[in-house]
Amino acid sequence: MLHPRCIIVGGGPAGMMTGYLLARAGAEVAVLEKHADFNRDFRGDTIHPSTLELLHELGLLEEFLKLPHQEMRQLQGIFNGRRVTMTDFSRLRTHCQFIAFMPQWDFLNFFAAKARRFPSFALHMQHEVIDLIFEGERVVGARARSPEGERDFRADLVIGADGRHAITHTRAGFEIRDLGVPIDALWMHISKRQGDPEQLFGFFRHGKLLVLINRDDYYQAGFVIPKGGIEAIKERGLSSLHSEIVALAPFLKDRIAELDDWSKIKLLTVQINRLRKWCREGLLCIGDSAHAMSPAGGVGINLALQDAVATANLLAAKLKAGPVSVADLEKVQERREWPTRVIQAMQVFIHRRVVTGRESKSNDSLPLFVKLLQWFPFMSALPARLIGIGPRPEHIRSPASF
Repeated sequence: MLHPRCIIVGGGPAGMMTGYLLARAGAEVAVLEKHADFNRDFRGDTIHPSTLELLHELGLLEEFLKLPHQEMRQLQGIFNGRRVTMTDFSRLRTHCQFIAFMPQWDFLNFFAAKARRFPSFALHMQHEVIDLIFEGERVVGARARSPEGERDFRADLVIGADGRHAITHTRAGFEIRDLGVPIDALWMHISKRQGDPEQLFGFFRHGKLLVLINRDDYYQAGFVIPKGGIEAIKERGLSSLHSEIVALAPFLKDRIAELDDWSKIKLLTVQINRLRKWCREGLLCIGDSAHAMSPAGGVGINLALQDAVATANLLAAKLKAGPVSVADLEKVQERREWPTRVIQAMQVFIHRRVVTGRESKSNDSLPLFVKLLQWFPFMSALPARLIGIGPRPEHIRSPASF
């Protein structure tokens, strides 16, 4: 049986950043990741200016930006055939005035390599947590399935960073408040060719949305559909789906036939929810485990990393010395719940009033908020602030023992 001071369940952005910061502060921490590597597709790959600012504060920014990435200083969309600049990050007062697009596995591998340099850090791959260990009402560890069989890890604190389908918040019996969202999304790869438009983020028309993320030689494409509508779409056939996508982005017509099998199209069930309580004795949930976000704005990874920084700021020094109390854990929720509520309210509004995945009967006029961005270009700094920085941004306050 292994007994680090802290166990982190899940090696995603929230888990890896928390593990890095706690180990940097000298606390013994073990991250348990169920997969053999981080190479999984259709994960969020937006690195926001707030995250790049954290890397600057850690002294890692210059090295990080040597990794292959694309930089987007504006987010532009096509609304009913008209190009509109939705956000302008050049107005932000940050060291990096852009969103960096980088495969999430590169981000995670970067932080895993940095964290391994700390003697108090351990990363256990192929360790799928299947249960929590309780003593009375207190969580005292986790049980993981590994290639060597089941292993028990005991710790003063378990941090659940295992995503929206978390075993941690399920076994802890935490209540989830579902805010409801009327959409799902289809994710797919479409090849990119010379002459394709640059710096385009979304194509909007009559309540429908196609998102294209530039991955150099291909687009990672997301097509919004009505909630639960995948079977109806399959019944209409691939050719119908092709037509809907091309209607939004006509330049894809010469390659849409690449999507010649449903196996190339993945369904993302969109959720927006949050836990009513993020913690109990011995357990704290953060990131998607505490609050599932929709893909709108790509802000889920941003919020998860902000949670990680707040967790380390509030708990690292205390955790290095001994166990932390429920009151200590509640301070993390008190710090991070308000930003979560703000962003989720924004996402719910967008999905219910702007993007529904359904064809509307409206004419080709622009939505009011888009007209405002055209009339008053300086207003693009407001969504840039909300998306790029977020409400209540965190800064590195945790100690550095190494």
